[in-house]
Amino acid sequence: MSEEKGYANLGTMMLLSLLIYIHSADAKSYTVGDSTGWIFNVTGWEIGKPFKAGDKLVFKYAVGRHNVVVVDKRSYDSCSVPAGAPTYRSGNDTLRLKIGTNYFICGFTGHCQAGMKIAANAAY
Repeated sequence: MSEEKGYANLGTMMLLSLLIYIHSADAKSYTVGDSTGWIFNVTGWEIGKPFKAGDKLVFKYAVGRHNVVVVDKRSYDSCSVPAGAPTYRSGNDTLRLKIGTNYFICGFTGHCQAGMKIAANAAY
């Protein structure tokens, strides 16, 4: 019987791997802010978009003038950058959405308060 369990576990793992592969192949890519990019007053751009886990957000912005910081809800609401938060600076960053709400801000002083933040909710 333990051999049967092994085959069942292997089959389950293979099925899950296939589903993850199919799901990621289905992923869409969204440029944050559309043609204007990651700029001031971009808050709200994400509203109504049918994001799914695995979709990609592309942040385009002027290098050295902005960045993208992945934060939690509390940091998003307070426009604060927690120690150790993942920070991107390339000017053309592609980030994959996880299930649930994904929070992003610009970490430059005053930029988040000026509307450089989004909260993208991704369904499965």
